[in-house]
Amino acid sequence: MATGEYAVPNENVNRVEIMQTKRTGVYSREQLTRLLHPESIAVIGASTRTGSFGERVLFNMQHYAGRAYPVNARYQTIGDHTCYPNVRDLPEVPDCAVITAAREAVEEIVLDCASAGVGGAIIFASGYAETAKEDRIAQQERLVAIARETGLRIIGPNCIGVVNAMLDSRVTFMDITPIPKPQRHAVGIISQSGALGMALAQGVVRGHSVSHVLTSGNSCDVDMADFVNYLATDPACDSIACVFEGMATPERLLLAAENAWAANKPLVIFKMATGEQGAQAAMSHTGSLAGSHESYRAMFKSAGAVVVDDFESLLETAAFFAKAPPPKARGAAIVAASGGAAIMATDRAEQHGVPMPQPAPDVRAILESRIPEFGSSRNPCDVTAQILSDPESLGVCAGALLSDPQYGVLVSPLTYGYAPAAKRSLVYNELAKQHGKMACVVWQTEWQDGPGVVEANECDRVALFRSMSACFSALSAWQWRADKLASGPQHVITTPPETIAQASALIAAASGKTLTEREAKAVLALYGVPVVGESLAQTADDAVNAAAALGYPVVLKVESPDLPHKTEAGVIRLNLRSADEVRAGYDAVMANAGKVQPPPHINGVLVQPMVPQGIEMVVGARNDPLFGPLIVVGLGGILVEVLKDTAMAPAPVTPFQAEALLRQLKGVKLLEGFRGMPAVDIARLARIISDVSRFAADHRDTVAELDINPLICAGDRITAVDALIVTA
Repeated sequence: MATGEYAVPNENVNRVEIMQTKRTGVYSREQLTRLLHPESIAVIGASTRTGSFGERVLFNMQHYAGRAYPVNARYQTIGDHTCYPNVRDLPEVPDCAVITAAREAVEEIVLDCASAGVGGAIIFASGYAETAKEDRIAQQERLVAIARETGLRIIGPNCIGVVNAMLDSRVTFMDITPIPKPQRHAVGIISQSGALGMALAQGVVRGHSVSHVLTSGNSCDVDMADFVNYLATDPACDSIACVFEGMATPERLLLAAENAWAANKPLVIFKMATGEQGAQAAMSHTGSLAGSHESYRAMFKSAGAVVVDDFESLLETAAFFAKAPPPKARGAAIVAASGGAAIMATDRAEQHGVPMPQPAPDVRAILESRIPEFGSSRNPCDVTAQILSDPESLGVCAGALLSDPQYGVLVSPLTYGYAPAAKRSLVYNELAKQHGKMACVVWQTEWQDGPGVVEANECDRVALFRSMSACFSALSAWQWRADKLASGPQHVITTPPETIAQASALIAAASGKTLTEREAKAVLALYGVPVVGESLAQTADDAVNAAAALGYPVVLKVESPDLPHKTEAGVIRLNLRSADEVRAGYDAVMANAGKVQPPPHINGVLVQPMVPQGIEMVVGARNDPLFGPLIVVGLGGILVEVLKDTAMAPAPVTPFQAEALLRQLKGVKLLEGFRGMPAVDIARLARIISDVSRFAADHRDTVAELDINPLICAGDRITAVDALIVTA
């Protein structure tokens, strides 16, 4: 990739030969300041050859606010600059060295930089670990070893470079769009993909303010987590936009995200590579639902990061969070000059759970005084095309809506790009500042750079979105983030040691890798999970006697560690109301079990009282190899994997956090009472979910997956009627 002209030194240099080790922490701001906010930069491999990386970097650095030093033994001067043969010959030790040389020369140069005391190095050259060749992987590992041993911080290899707009430091070989010094509400951009990071930065031509563009390449040393941690306390940016693919130690990114949360620096993440192959081999429903992408989303949310689904909405969402004050109210007011646009906004508000209360009577009176009868003085407010003859009416209506304490934000779709529209954002901006609120303009014209785009993006209290869905998704996340801040730190109850020991003993004594339903429920009962009563029968007569003792109607289930999904195997019979039905049911389930190949080991037939009808929930956990235990809740029963109405979080969770998970479900209305069904005691259900999550966290080393499905809920009657635990 790199085509520099650096002359490799002939002297012998001792090589550091230690292998790469995983880091558990993130680099501090102080450890990265010389690299990312350098007062001096050495361009190693500087050149006059047109198109070479060394020439391109020097061109991009011509406005750099610090001191730049060309380094190349082949030149005495380059332009007006003295060119030095080696980094050790410079008049000062540079804070940062950008290495434009080819891969074969890089290691020697890095050792030179380390021995000279350079603060950090940026390596463009490619052909390292990304090739999957053993010798190239070894070359990258040697760079890692040098960084660990010497303290020289390294970005790359296979990196496009970094930009610090405060210093006009454009350390890249790209033909980069100039990024002006950031103004208020700047966004810091971080990207594993250099091209996508630089592409986002071109938002400056649309009026966005950008403080940094930090790309990581192969991340042999400094990576995404370190960049996030650095920007978390950087006053130059007010939010962080992150393009993320994946990393071997994602817990470090979560640590950085938590630090950004602690610093109240909004972090917005777009996650690429959303495949779910990791869930395909799972034994439990939970395992199949908790795929890699959903696991990432759950972990990011737990750390307070906002996750967007589309690359196109990343920068505008981050720009919104850079500008937006804490919401004063949950409601959104919509004002439009197009009835169709107003309807579209209402649809998206409902989709994303953003409430749209109707205006207060005094506000309604103002709207009615300025809106013709063929418009709408409700919410959404349609001021109609009459604003062409009464331009001030839009501002009057917008101001009235923003004065209503029910509304925290004003949303205004802009459907047609023309000169008068450019003034609207300025009006909204002043009104939003006056009321301490936020305004959003949704750009619905195909004239993407039409009049008003730059003006809107440059406003302090106006955010511009290119889609209605992105706008209301951001508003929903805005309120979610405010709720999370308001909830304060959450503390999970500590399990008594004797309970942990008892559960561990039962798991160890289980009959196989997959605990039977009876064994699993016995373990979970120790954690307070309410389980159905039962008896294990070895004969039809035993089953009849057990049914009489438990009380009709009853359920029969074959117990076998080899039949984790009983419905599919046909080894369940429900609602048996007599001794004859129990005998017939016993014979039927045993016959079906005998048809399974290979033949399962059968312990007997469980007899349980038939639990009355209720809402069926699934509560489970999965020990993710990257993230540890994750709790999953959702609508359960036999359709759990079809409906996939689930929510996930890292375990353990508090009852407060568990209730928040329940309220994320599309089917939450079922829990609140539906068609004569009693409302579920959500607080009690949340406590049970919290208890299950404690179990998953306490036994992360021995339990790979667990399911409670279904957990039947009706009022305050909540009962686990089936459970599955798979050991690690």
